[in-house]
Order: sequence, then structure tokens, then C-alpha cells
Amino acid sequence: MVDVAASPGSTTSRAVAVPALSRGRRWSAVGWRYTKPLIAIAVFLGIWEAAPRLGLVDEVFLPPFSVVADAFVELVTNGQLWEHLSASLSRALTGFAIAIVIAIPLGVAIAWYKPVAEFLGPILELFRNTAALALLPVFILILGIGETSKIALVLYASTFPILLNTISGVRTVDPLLVKSARSLGLPAVRLFQKVILPAAVPTIFTGIRMAAASSILVLIAAEMVGAKAGLGYLITASQLNFQIPNMYAGIIAISLVGLAFNGVIVTIERRFSRWRPES
Repeated sequence: MVDVAASPGSTTSRAVAVPALSRGRRWSAVGWRYTKPLIAIAVFLGIWEAAPRLGLVDEVFLPPFSVVADAFVELVTNGQLWEHLSASLSRALTGFAIAIVIAIPLGVAIAWYKPVAEFLGPILELFRNTAALALLPVFILILGIGETSKIALVLYASTFPILLNTISGVRTVDPLLVKSARSLGLPAVRLFQKVILPAAVPTIFTGIRMAAASSILVLIAAEMVGAKAGLGYLITASQLNFQIPNMYAGIIAISLVGLAFNGVIVTIERRFSRWRPES
């Protein structure tokens, strides 16, 4: 008797082969998705390494990447990078955290309660169109050149992206969801907890990611103007002392901090958006 299940042309063997093939393609797609960015970065670093050595750019003003990497390692080894990084992170995280605590509840109130929107709307329109860096001299004059002015600047720059995206997220919640929840007798607190905020989470986190980028940018600019520690100070001091590799090492450190910020925020967003289907 012929064993049909074991025969190469049988339906069972094909059914086993097809899922295995699809899994292989899926793993291949995932691997390629993560490989492409690495290839792009490797090409960029290769061009950076080759351009100064081939004389395409002045090696004094743009050292090869290997020289910058050595300077980066040296700054890490002697502790200077951590000193400046910790100063910048403490300022950025403090202002950023305060902005989240203030902007999200305020955005919900403005979006949900019309009297609040009518009262605060004009002043918000005035300040949202005023660049944070334009107010840097004002913050320094009022709050001094110390930590308070820098944290206040980060707070100002971070508040509006979060605030505006929170307003947009709450106002664009599907009205049918709200009506359905109310018809089920859901109280206001549970309505916000179970319907409004979960539906607005993607838009709110878009504002948080924008605010994270803004907080780093304005802080670095503030540290370049007046500070004795921080990544912005490191870049400016290295430029003035003509320590060009150290300057580029500081720029790389800023990029890594930005990537870390974004990665943490994306991870938290996925935690709060588990109800959404995977894209």
C-alpha cells in the first residue's frame, strides 16, 4: 500500500511546505527591512572616511570618520562626554517631562470644553507662532544664565507640539464611538479613559516625538550661547579651541541621544496602542 501522506505530490506535504515557505519569506523580509538602514549608514560612513583621505574635502575641517571615532572613544574614556551628556539630559528631560504633564491635560480641556478653548485660544495663537530661540534672550534676562532658563526654554519648545497634537487627537475622535459610549451610560471619567484618550494616543505621541526633537535642538542652541557644561557647550568649546574631531564627536553624541529618545517614545507608544492592528 502506498503511503499517500508521505508521497511528494500529496496535499499534506504541500500544506506543510507552503507555511514553511511563507515563514521563510517573512523572516527574509524582516531581515532585509533591518539590513537596508545598516547598508545606508555604512555607505554614508564610507563616504565620510574616503572623502577627506582622497582630498575631496579639507581633512582639517572634516576629519575622516575613524579620527572622529577615536576622539569619541577618548571623550568617553576620560569621562568628559558623560559629564556633558548628563548635564544636557537632565535639562532636556526635566523640561520635557513638565511639558507632558502640562500640555496633555490642557490640550484635552481645550479640545473638549468650548469655554476653555475660547478663553485660551487667542493667547495660544500668539505664542505658538513665536519661535523658542527668539525668546532665549528673554529667558536669560528674566531667569538668569543658569539651569532655570534652559529648562524653561525646553519647556516652552516642547509644550506646543504636544498641546496642538493633543487638541487635534481629541477633536478627531470618531463621534460614533463617543455616542455609543454615552448610550451605554459611561461616566465622563470612564469615557475619557476608555474611548477618548486611547483613540487620541497616536496623534498625541506624534506631538511627543516632535517635542522630543525640539527639546534637544533648542537646548543645544541655548548651551552654545551660555553654559559651562552640556553637549552644546562641548561643540562650541571644541570649535573655538580648534579640536575639530571633538566637535564632530559631540554632534554624533547628539544624534545618538535623539535616536534613543525616539526609540523610547516609540516603545511607550506601542505599549499604549496595543489595541491597534499591526501595520
